[in-house]
Amino acid sequence: MAEEEVLELLSSAKVGRLGCIYNGEPYVVPINYFFEAGTVYSHSLPGQKIDALRAHPRACLQVDLIEDDFNWRSAIAHGTFEEIRVPSERRDILKNLLSRFPLLTPVEAVMAQDASALDNIVFRLRIDRMTGMAEGQSNSDLNVRMD
Repeated sequence: MAEEEVLELLSSAKVGRLGCIYNGEPYVVPINYFFEAGTVYSHSLPGQKIDALRAHPRACLQVDLIEDDFNWRSAIAHGTFEEIRVPSERRDILKNLLSRFPLLTPVEAVMAQDASALDNIVFRLRIDRMTGMAEGQSNSDLNVRMD
């Protein structure tokens, strides 16, 4: 897939699978996210995912669009996990998530109003490499320009 196609898939998907290492083993969980300017943004409550990312900040996000067995696209974005601690930045990211996913639970709505509410962790994955593949195409390894 061309870089533009990979970026479009990352931007349009609503759910991705976050891959990381937990206790020396691969650990993959679905997340809601948004992708902007070469960065994946999401949030989580404390737990295995956050423990894993704190211990090993290298991670990836896999997304796909599967229409049928012969019409599919998949992309993987590799990057580095960073917690976002600045309250105004956390609030803006949570509001972006809420606008993209208006049916999120009331917990997310509260967090978007008060970024310090609950024990939410707001984070980003700074992407430095992407791969993309579609049915009938070869795998492409892309380097992301971080302008």
